[in-house]
Amino acid sequence: MPKLVKEKVAIITAASQGIGAACARELTRNGYRLALMSRSSELQKLADSLDAKDILTFNGSVSNVSDLQEFVTLTLDKYGAIDAVVNNTGHPDRGELLELSDEQWLSALDLVVLNVVRMARLVTPAMLNAGGGSFVNITTLGAREPDSNFPLSSTLRAATGAFTKLYSDKYGAKNIRMNNVLPGFINSYEAPAGVIEKTPLGRQGDVQEVAEVVSFLLSDKASYITGQSILVDGGLSRST
Repeated sequence: MPKLVKEKVAIITAASQGIGAACARELTRNGYRLALMSRSSELQKLADSLDAKDILTFNGSVSNVSDLQEFVTLTLDKYGAIDAVVNNTGHPDRGELLELSDEQWLSALDLVVLNVVRMARLVTPAMLNAGGGSFVNITTLGAREPDSNFPLSSTLRAATGAFTKLYSDKYGAKNIRMNNVLPGFINSYEAPAGVIEKTPLGRQGDVQEVAEVVSFLLSDKASYITGQSILVDGGLSRST
């Protein structure tokens, strides 16, 4: 008899549009069962458009602890496991470095760092019980090369990179991996003036190109990759 292959379960946050929606489409094509979270009412439309069965959708915010808890609980109740997590978020406020208020800094901390920490806290026990799992955090090029136009994002997403290294150190031996994907200027947003000219590939990236990297990092093909921050920026970064 042929060996039965277990369908893997993936959580995706901020899934209603852009990179999150592209990840949902790509993981559907790769046979995952999905649990999707977003604040947007467009989430159900995305779920209905996917060629997948029995998708869990949940309207909530990654900055709300009780929302995350309920989302994870509903996913485990429905599927019995969580094999993969895509931590995707919106973007923090922009502004001049020293003109940003404490409230803006704290709000951004919730949005782009604590969402990853909290999701890891909630999902890791299930992955330990299952014998493994994989997280991918969508951050930004600014985590590698800070940009004064995006001070909150550049500063705090760099902190997500540090957390990812610490997490991967602790749980790698348990077959749980965590990596970051650092997009450059992707076509879900208009690129600032002059960016395309500075990008070696001469264009913005496509959300699908990011989703394919995410899917690879979640898969067994990336089983020896953890604690890494992978640039998907068309060569824009100058760091080596």
